[in-house]
Amino acid sequence: MTEQDRKGAAFIREIARTEAPYGTLAIWYLGQESVIIKGDGITIYVDPYLSGDLDTGDWRRVFPAPIAPEEIQGVNLCLITHEHDDHMDARTLPWLHRSSPEAMIVAPACCKSALLEMGIPASGLITADDRQPLELFSKLRLTPIAAAHEQLERDADGCPRYVGYVLELNGVTLYHAGDTLVYPELIARVSALKPDIALLPINGRDYFRQQRGIVGNMDYREAAHFAREIGADTVIPLHYDLFAVNAEKPGHFVEYMYEQFPEQKGHVMARGERFVYVSPRAFLQP
Repeated sequence: MTEQDRKGAAFIREIARTEAPYGTLAIWYLGQESVIIKGDGITIYVDPYLSGDLDTGDWRRVFPAPIAPEEIQGVNLCLITHEHDDHMDARTLPWLHRSSPEAMIVAPACCKSALLEMGIPASGLITADDRQPLELFSKLRLTPIAAAHEQLERDADGCPRYVGYVLELNGVTLYHAGDTLVYPELIARVSALKPDIALLPINGRDYFRQQRGIVGNMDYREAAHFAREIGADTVIPLHYDLFAVNAEKPGHFVEYMYEQFPEQKGHVMARGERFVYVSPRAFLQP
C-alpha cells in the first residue's frame, strides 16, 4: 500500500467516524468545488472530481485529490451542479455508483444522457428543478437554485442547465452555489432561505479566459458582497486553486472581506480538511 493509499483509507475512515451533533455540519474539501457534507447520518458528495481526468497541459491539477475514485464509500446522496468535466467527472461517478449503488444522484436534466452513459441507471437519477424542492431521507430538504454560468440557461421544459443547492439538514441551512455569477433573483432566492453557511466560487472571469473558452464565475469581491447580501453567517470560498490557468488567491478574498465586512465570518479550507460548522442552534435541542 502506497502512502497515498494509506492517506485515502484514513480519509474515508474519518468521514465514516464523524458524527455531527445537532446544529452542525461536517464539511470536507476535495478541491475545485468538490466537497463532502455530513449531518444527521447522511453523507453527501457534491461535484466529486477525483480522477484528474483533465490532467493535461493547462488543465493539470495543482494537487491530487485526497482520495481516489475507487476509495469512495458510504455515500447516501450525490449532487451535481452542471455537466462540465471538473464537476461531473466520468471517471469518478461510476465508482461512486459501484460502491454506493443506493445513493441517488441529483443533477440538471441536461446531464441525464451522460450519466446514463456512465452506467448510472435512470432509477438512480433525480432532476434538479429549481421549481421543485425535494424532501429526502425524511430529514433533508434540498432546494435547487438556478445558476448563471455565465448565463441563465433553461431547456425547453424550463429546467436550468446550471444549479446550486440549498440543503436544510441537521438544523443547518447550507448553500453550495455551484458555478455562477451574481444576479438579482439569486440574491432574493437564496436570502429567503436564510443560509447559515455559503460555499461560493471566487475565481472570477475576464476577457482572456473567455477567449480560451473558460466560463467564469463571481470574483472574490462579488462573493464577499453576495455573502453579506444573503445574510450568511459563515462563507467558504471555492473554485480557486485546482488549475493554475483558472485560479485566484484566497488571500485576496480574506483581505477584501476583512476590509469591507470585518464582522463577517469566513473560513478558507485546507486541502482535505474537515471543517465542522457550528450554528447558533447547535446547543439547542431539536
